[in-house]
Order: sequence, then C-alpha cells, then structure tokens
Amino acid sequence: MSGSFDILIIGIGGQGTILASNILGEACLIEGRHVKGAETHGMAQRGGSVESHIRIDGQFGPLIPPGQADLLISFDLLEAIRYSHYLKKGGKMVVNKHLVLPTSVYTQNLVAPTENEIIAALKKYALCLPDADKMAEDAGSPLSQNVVMLGAASKSMPLKPESLLLAVKNLVPKKTVEINVKAFETGREFGGTC
Repeated sequence: MSGSFDILIIGIGGQGTILASNILGEACLIEGRHVKGAETHGMAQRGGSVESHIRIDGQFGPLIPPGQADLLISFDLLEAIRYSHYLKKGGKMVVNKHLVLPTSVYTQNLVAPTENEIIAALKKYALCLPDADKMAEDAGSPLSQNVVMLGAASKSMPLKPESLLLAVKNLVPKKTVEINVKAFETGREFGGTC
C-alpha cells in the first residue's frame, strides 16, 4: 500500500466538509508533510453527499480505495453507514450524532432507519460519537460543528494539535476565530474520552 494515513471526511452539502479537509491540508503544510486530497460534491447544494479524501504522507493518488481509510469523519449518521465500507479493519470512526433524512424519505413515503438503529449498526467499529451540533452551539455558532468534529478526531490523527489549531485560525473567517478555537478545543476534549 501507499504508507499513507488516510482520512475520509463525509457529510451533506453545507456542513463544512470542504473547509474541514482544507484545514487538514493546511495543517500538513504547516508541518511540512506531504498531502494529497480530492473531493466530490456534485449535488451538494441540494443536500447531496460530499466526500473529501485526505492522504497524509502517501505516494500514490488522492483517492482512498474502499477498505483503506484509517479514519472516517462523518458529519451525519446516515452518511457514516453509507461510507462505512471505506474504513479499514481496525480503523476508527468519528461520527456526529446527527441525522438528516434525504428528501426521498418524505416524497416517496420510505421507511428510514432510526438514529438508534444506525448507532447500533455502527458499534461494530471503533466509534466516537460526539454531539457536534450541541457542542458547536455551546462554542458560539452552530456553523462550527465541522471544527468540533476535527477536534474530536484530532487525537486519532498523525498531526500535532498545534498545527491543526493554527490551520483553523488561518482558514476560518477572521471574525469567527475565537468561536472555532473553542469548538476545536471542546471537540478535542470529547475525543479524548473515546
């Protein structure tokens, strides 16, 4: 294999997956590490899936093959199930305890899995389950849930927390730096418990 540490970030359009992947890339650059990334976000503006692949210290292409992700960060429970086949054996999942049902559930009268059913299915993985939406609100803005998630996952990454925090400060809007620093630290504290 490539020798890389592979992180897959997944969510729904508008949840901040692209910013989260940019923060990881920036942290790699701060540390002078080789990084490759790719993202897909075709129908993201309409609530579709967004996936960002980050490969730290790898030799090969930017896309993570199924079964090779060391860490999967999901901003939504349903997306975690949808992309769980990317996680390698012994990999870790950090999943926001948040569920957004697709529109088709309502328009086609489909039966969707419940939050508890999804969590039960995810428990076969090494799982960290923060309530990032609540933590973000407590930090000062619900828009900082992506940074909460990075904080929660940070202890499972081969990056220094100082580099991640500097990357957050460099990339979030200047007027939100204080909120995002608090969001990262709150997430990191929670991540230390799982």
